[in-house]
Amino acid sequence: MEWRGRRQSDNIEDRRGDSGIGGNPLGRSGMRIPIGGGGGRMSVGTLVLFVVIYFVFKAMGIDLLQVMDGGSLGPSSGYEQSQNAPRQGSPAEEEMKAFVSTVLAETEDTWNGIFQANGETYQEPKLVLFSNGIRSACGEASSAMGPFYCPGDQKVYLDMAFFDELKTQFNASGDFAQAYVIAHEVGHHVQNLLGVLPKFNQMRQGMSEVEANRMSVRVELQADCFAGVWGHFTKQKGLLDAGDLEEALNAATQIGDDTLQRRSQGYVVPDSFNHGTSEQRRTWFQRGFQSGRMSDCDTFKGNI
Repeated sequence: MEWRGRRQSDNIEDRRGDSGIGGNPLGRSGMRIPIGGGGGRMSVGTLVLFVVIYFVFKAMGIDLLQVMDGGSLGPSSGYEQSQNAPRQGSPAEEEMKAFVSTVLAETEDTWNGIFQANGETYQEPKLVLFSNGIRSACGEASSAMGPFYCPGDQKVYLDMAFFDELKTQFNASGDFAQAYVIAHEVGHHVQNLLGVLPKFNQMRQGMSEVEANRMSVRVELQADCFAGVWGHFTKQKGLLDAGDLEEALNAATQIGDDTLQRRSQGYVVPDSFNHGTSEQRRTWFQRGFQSGRMSDCDTFKGNI
């Protein structure tokens, strides 16, 4: 994929290296102050210890009482400032960040154009880079979850280490395979703007697990198709190299539910599928890629 030298998105939040899932400098649970004596009273020695600890942290610019109470660090906190400072990783990491920013910018251009053609305004999502774990409006998540989209804050979350896993564990290498992953999550954002995700989340409350899984497959396949729509316009711009489409189709194949289950447990359980089979994922991505029309991505009608 020819991505170097192109516009990079401003909608990147770099939260790599945040301390703890919530960014709390004392860890996820804060610091426990020992309480002694009966009736929950604090002993004199403990009180003195608390005062000493409090002023030590105060000197560091951290209001310990505020942190323990679950509040956010004040604007004058040196820790807060360091957390918001630009991250600087290795050259390889910075190049990958530039790639992610460029792909996100390309999705913005595509979906802005499509929405405008339909007389609507596209609300661009933020993409949050994180490492190890993160707290979103959808709750806490670890890198083991893989990339995800949170409709609660309209953000895509990505640990770039996933791309190494995509190559080494899922046998899906190539920059367009990586771009497909980003475009799929942005596809969920498009679904959110269209009202698909809110409707699905409402309907699933009254569904059995099997029924919810089947509906989830349709949701995921539509996001694959929307990713293909983006790929269609990316090809029109002349940005794709020979073999790029095959990279995306291979990635779709490698992360199909049936392929993943055979790899991990040796057999498949169709009722537990929630993303679609390898064949389904390939088919729907390719459908969007060939037509470039959202109308061809209606996975909620008929057989899939």
